[in-house]
Amino acid sequence: MAGHSKWHNIQRRKGKQDSIRGQLFTKLSRDIYNAAKEGGGNPETNFRLKVAIERARENNLPMENIQRTIAKATGALKGVTYEELLYEGYGPGGVAVMLEIVTDNRNRTAADVRHIFSKRGGNLGESGCVNWMFRRVGQIVVRREGCLLSADDLMLLALDAGADDFAEEDDVYVITTAPEAFSQVRAKVEEAGLPVEDAELTYVAQSTVPVSGETADRVMDLIEALEAHDDVQNVYTNAEWPQG
Repeated sequence: MAGHSKWHNIQRRKGKQDSIRGQLFTKLSRDIYNAAKEGGGNPETNFRLKVAIERARENNLPMENIQRTIAKATGALKGVTYEELLYEGYGPGGVAVMLEIVTDNRNRTAADVRHIFSKRGGNLGESGCVNWMFRRVGQIVVRREGCLLSADDLMLLALDAGADDFAEEDDVYVITTAPEAFSQVRAKVEEAGLPVEDAELTYVAQSTVPVSGETADRVMDLIEALEAHDDVQNVYTNAEWPQG
């Protein structure tokens, strides 16, 4: 299945992504804000909020920051109002790029993102121009190290729980689900005591565009510049990187 390259891409640039502590805290807080605003402030009944809090705690975001953000989102405290947006465009080599945005000023963010694209050989497109190339899925990444099940047994567990696909990549296993099955599959994996590296709702490309040499470097430069912007939560592309 196309799309597993997202995890490979993350590993390639893992050391650079969200390297600035303050920037990471900002993105984690905005994720919590939107989760609480959409589904309420109780993580026991709001799975998206539960995941956002877990990720924030893993990255050492102070609990008081988390509680304050939830209070703002649910109206207990006055604060800035954020909105979630999808931006779409093209990068060098014609690769598709899609961004999840959280902003309190869409005009400012659009201008910033358009400038980043144009400066690096890409262009910000109209809504819907590349969205059709991606599929919304759940992905659960399990580390091979410490996994008590064989690959075959883990695959059977995941598929029995409702997963759509299973793949082995480098030092991890990647379980893919439909969005509506994500929570139940993750629960089964966690109940089995398996080492979950990451679990999220994400977008995967339905087909990929190979990039290499200078084009690959330019695409990576664009992605890293977009990720460095405070309002950009996630960057997705259908670029397929050279192996090795």
